[in-house]
Amino acid sequence: MISLNWIKDYIDIENEDLKELAVKITKAGVNVEKVITNHIANLVIGEVLECTKHPDSDHLNICSVNIGTETTQIVCGAHNVRKGLKVIVALPGAILPGNFEIKKSAIRGVESNGMICALFELGLEEKTEETYNKGIHELDDNAPVGAEPLNYLGLDDTIYELDVHKHRNNDCYYHIGFAYEIGAILNKKITLPESTTNPIEDNIKNHFELKVETEKCPYYLAKMVTNVKVGESPEFIKKRLVSAGMRSINNVVDISNYVMLEYGQPLHFFDKDKLGNKIVVKEAKDNEEFITLDEKTRILNANDIVITDGTNPVCIAGVMGGLNTEVDHNTTNILIESAIFDAVSIRNTAARLNLKSEASIRYGKGLNYEYTNDAIERACHLLEKYAGATILSGTVSHDKVNKDKKIVTFETSAVNKMLGIEISKEDMKVELSRLGFDYVLNDEEFTVTIPNRRLDIDPNVNDIAEEIGRLYGYHNLVSTLPKVGIRKGRYIGDVKYRKLASFRLRSLGLNETKTYTLVSPEMANLFKYQDKENLILPNPMSVDKSVIRTTLIPSLLNVYEYNKARKVNDVFLYEISKTYDKDYNEDTKITVLMKGNYMNNNFNNVTVKTDYYLIKGILENLLDYMGLKNRYSYEVKQIPNMHPYMSASIILDREEIGIIGRVHPSLKKDDIYVFEISLNKLMKPIKPIKFKPSSIYPTVSKDLAFVVDKNTPSLELETIIKKSGGRLLTNVEVFDVYTGDKIKENEKSLAYSLTFNDPNQTLTDEEVMEVFNKIIKDVETKCNAKLRDN
Repeated sequence: MISLNWIKDYIDIENEDLKELAVKITKAGVNVEKVITNHIANLVIGEVLECTKHPDSDHLNICSVNIGTETTQIVCGAHNVRKGLKVIVALPGAILPGNFEIKKSAIRGVESNGMICALFELGLEEKTEETYNKGIHELDDNAPVGAEPLNYLGLDDTIYELDVHKHRNNDCYYHIGFAYEIGAILNKKITLPESTTNPIEDNIKNHFELKVETEKCPYYLAKMVTNVKVGESPEFIKKRLVSAGMRSINNVVDISNYVMLEYGQPLHFFDKDKLGNKIVVKEAKDNEEFITLDEKTRILNANDIVITDGTNPVCIAGVMGGLNTEVDHNTTNILIESAIFDAVSIRNTAARLNLKSEASIRYGKGLNYEYTNDAIERACHLLEKYAGATILSGTVSHDKVNKDKKIVTFETSAVNKMLGIEISKEDMKVELSRLGFDYVLNDEEFTVTIPNRRLDIDPNVNDIAEEIGRLYGYHNLVSTLPKVGIRKGRYIGDVKYRKLASFRLRSLGLNETKTYTLVSPEMANLFKYQDKENLILPNPMSVDKSVIRTTLIPSLLNVYEYNKARKVNDVFLYEISKTYDKDYNEDTKITVLMKGNYMNNNFNNVTVKTDYYLIKGILENLLDYMGLKNRYSYEVKQIPNMHPYMSASIILDREEIGIIGRVHPSLKKDDIYVFEISLNKLMKPIKPIKFKPSSIYPTVSKDLAFVVDKNTPSLELETIIKKSGGRLLTNVEVFDVYTGDKIKENEKSLAYSLTFNDPNQTLTDEEVMEVFNKIIKDVETKCNAKLRDN
């Protein structure tokens, strides 16, 4: 709640339309939820000329009241109404809070032409038992009859009820901060209130000692005043507190609240004689009991900050003071506390104790250390002026606050790009000056110092652009289509390779399955082809889900058994899932299981049955599709739980990436073939994948066969053929292995199809035959092979 009468102390708004000003403030980013005016039409100051008892009531009185223009009769039930009293009269037509309209009426048969009012009936005080018992409001003898009473009382005020965004800091919760906001909007300067004092020579350090034992209190100031006279507050303080929704208590307590609403800095006044000569700020003990000002016992914990006298708590820091150091009518010496506490801790304490107050709200939003200083000086000034206080010199302090200035450097183009409009640097200079932000301009570069009162602004161009934009006017923002570069949507990282592999395997007729990452110990011990130790769960749900797998093959075998039990004989599965070892190393595996007839054509009586070469072809199709053609090979390898003569490791760029082969007959009697490769290794091959365009020149194909020893692997011949063929040989494929007639028992025939191509020209027969003959010679020499003529 912001009183515009109060704001006038700091900025000239005398000729402003306050409703229009509220619109400007809202457009600038601070939402004025309501504009509340205390003005009520048809209120006048009246004087009671006669007061007699009502003939038909023991508590009503019939009053003859002079309202300036005439004398009228009003029936009043207040206990304090009497002849000669100056009062506030609501005439017929006046509408009081609650939409209560005053009309001419007859009360128990007696005519009444208005209502003599109490302040709570006008919405100027909270209705409590105390205010109700006071009766109607009594004006002083100097009140001019027939005048407007709220103007005379200084209560004809306009109040702004603010809906402050949660990201906005404390500055709109106090009048000086809000005055700066109005000053920025109207481009007017702010005048701060008077804070001078006349301290005596006696220093506070002669009477008081401070010790801070918690990091949750980075800043603590204390000053001391003596000879205080507790009594009524001056009228302007009482009126302003009422306007802000607070009731007046006495001059000392009211000054504390007044300064808080002025500077946003909560203060706490201790009765110095009850407190003693020491304050220790620390964290409370668990289950420590403390009686607060509302006479309730609070249970504290170790997360709460407390102010103590060295032994016992005297205040819950930032939340509520204690009954043991309360300022009362006998208080003469006061210790003033102005501090900054950890905002999160204060919010948590206030919420847990259900003690949300005006002070805790402000502490919970963070405070500006400069106003912590100003507030304590202002309080001393007001106590000296309105409570007769004597101010001791000096200030006891604890200071661990970071006082580094918030400085941001930016170019005008950065702000314009962020806002989407063009603001000249001259206009930016105007807006920064209105905000009260000091700046230095060097060509197109601003260096801005953000004032400490704006805790919500960080030193980055984003926050500065927002401040400039809101003052320049959001209505100046032009709607435009976003200007962004267009790029092709695509998958990246492991998702890309998952999608590629999954798409290709589905296109080859395989079905995707998903199985549990957790397996039984028996499954975890199968197919241990890698040097990886399994991670065993400490508290598994069940034994069959107690180990994190390092291979997917056992899980796919379980899926195969599930299908087999349901008479599904042809099973073609794949799974792409993550595996983990004991050290939490993650690896994504692509695993394929195939069994049965891969293809059936009953019309032509053609059946393609799954065997080692079929699943090898599926693997090679997948690797070729992923851009790894001619970069992989196989090495015969004995693999646990795999057929000893039908298993191999898969090599990519000289690194093993997986295995392929038939499941050992002792484990599964059926002809089941599997392969498993590491997707992580496919994503990071030793040599990067390069794009190579198709040749525009024709290829030349030639076939040849060699007779070699039965134990000579085909890979040995392929390696020599590729090396001898050089750049013109683009592909080598084995298309036949023959043993039988015309071949010795200990020999075999290996037939190869060779493809030649030059990307730059059409090959001649002479060029092809030169390379072809070199291949024959090298294979015969190095592999003890013979060219087979027929």
